Amino acid sequence: MALNKYTASGLLEKSKTFCFVLLLVLSQFSSFGQVTRKYLVLLRDKANTPYSISKPEQFLSQRSILRRQKQNIPVLERDLPVNPAYLTQLQQAGGKIWFSSRWMNAVLVEASDATIATIQNLSIVKGLEFGRSLANARISVTETQTTTTYTADRFGKFGTVDNPPLNYGSSQDQVTQLGADKMHQQGYHGEGMLIGVLDSGFLNANKVAYLKPVFAENRVLATYDFVKKETSVYEDDWHGLSCLSTIAATADNQLYGTAYKASFILLRTEDVNSEKQIEEANWLFGAEYADSAGVDVISSSLGYTEFDDASTSYTYQNMDGKTTLCSRAAQIATETGMVVVVAAGNEGSSAWHYLSAPSDAASVLAVAAVTQTGTRASFSSFGPSADGRVKPDLAARGQGTVIGIPNGLIATGDGTSFATPLLAGLATGFWQAHPRLTAAQVTTALRRSGSQSGTPDDQLGYGIPNFERASSVTDSYGPFLIYPNPFTDSQSVIVQWSELEANTPFDATLSNAAGRTIWQNQYTGLPSFVLPNLNLSAGVYFMTLVAGDKKKTMKLVKQ
Repeated sequence: MALNKYTASGLLEKSKTFCFVLLLVLSQFSSFGQVTRKYLVLLRDKANTPYSISKPEQFLSQRSILRRQKQNIPVLERDLPVNPAYLTQLQQAGGKIWFSSRWMNAVLVEASDATIATIQNLSIVKGLEFGRSLANARISVTETQTTTTYTADRFGKFGTVDNPPLNYGSSQDQVTQLGADKMHQQGYHGEGMLIGVLDSGFLNANKVAYLKPVFAENRVLATYDFVKKETSVYEDDWHGLSCLSTIAATADNQLYGTAYKASFILLRTEDVNSEKQIEEANWLFGAEYADSAGVDVISSSLGYTEFDDASTSYTYQNMDGKTTLCSRAAQIATETGMVVVVAAGNEGSSAWHYLSAPSDAASVLAVAAVTQTGTRASFSSFGPSADGRVKPDLAARGQGTVIGIPNGLIATGDGTSFATPLLAGLATGFWQAHPRLTAAQVTTALRRSGSQSGTPDDQLGYGIPNFERASSVTDSYGPFLIYPNPFTDSQSVIVQWSELEANTPFDATLSNAAGRTIWQNQYTGLPSFVLPNLNLSAGVYFMTLVAGDKKKTMKLVKQ
């Protein structure tokens, strides 16, 4: 791990004791002297569950239920918790239960070799997720910080529609680059919105002056540490704090976050002392926590590529949005109606070169890093995804980003880690300004507002988004939307029929200009889908959707 300048002295000493920590955390010994490890046990079904999709209040907050209802998103069987009777069977077999996953119908179990063999023989068990390669790598490992001489001890007035522009100070460029200053002037600072931040720790977040209003106004609604299985997140790593500061800080003439009046849920899913499989499972649990709490936007500056055990490392071919555990979790998170914003990675100058998981998931916003002038930062990871989709999606200031650090000072930092929360704050304020939109439409509008939306590439994707351009895009939103249009082979084509009720079956047919059917399929569930890559020739095509007596047809162009 490359050490940050700011934290080098502390982490160097920590690394000397790493092997002992690893034994205590990941290879605990039972009273019988057997080594125990953690496994993600996959269950066969949710049969005879006491939970019901007709009673989501049993396992989802009211805010989560309302988020789904607003977007016509049904509660599905995958949303149901693991059957409690199955948990009992796993415990009776000798397994120690850590966490369970609704979406994957899985349980994180700590067990000895003998115990896990017994568990695998249970009729309720389908297999082990950790039978394949899973591990973690933190996006921030190549980032640097340089402290400045000014402090964060004064708080300016919050901008409103009637107030003059905020005194952004050193953060002026990173805010105006996204048009978030115009968003603030129009009165949108994240009020009433809930952001979930998944990271490695939020050291001193409850003490630093630049976050004082967040805590004084009780806008941190919940915290949880999935590494230590405890509620506190304020005594571990600094990385999440600095990411949070780019969204939430209020330090007049120094740093204003892009959604500094939002509310937050702070979740620690990453252990910086190792790069192991377990963090991807933690990310899954954190995303489910955010979903059930009713989070609107997830911001996560974590990524997964290569690991301590090289035999478990991923390859670029695995970055297809479907292989890694965290990418599958991120995709499901978007399907529950959350906007998911993740870092593309800092591997642009390294042998890896490409993006990391979960930024390869189809419906997330993968964020690249740019400089003050809007050019790609040299370290920012490249796309496309392994299956040829446009990645990264968007870009924000990631070189020389103004951030807050644990001693209360304001600093600058490099990394897609810091570009990500900047953009997550923009997404939050934009959604606040356009509450009728779905999460998918927010994601699409931001992509379409990119500085190079007409010519996306594998460095910055659709480019740097802008609040006012994204707002103008929404004017063209009707009940039937296809985007991008025109499109290329490298672009994922999203089809949305928003006036259709969730769970209504509909037929989709793609025809060429001569009227010949090229492709067709039937869908039930969400009134949207991603058109598969059909290797179409350049030309004009027609997409027709039919549901009962309703019919919509739209022209689309393959370039």
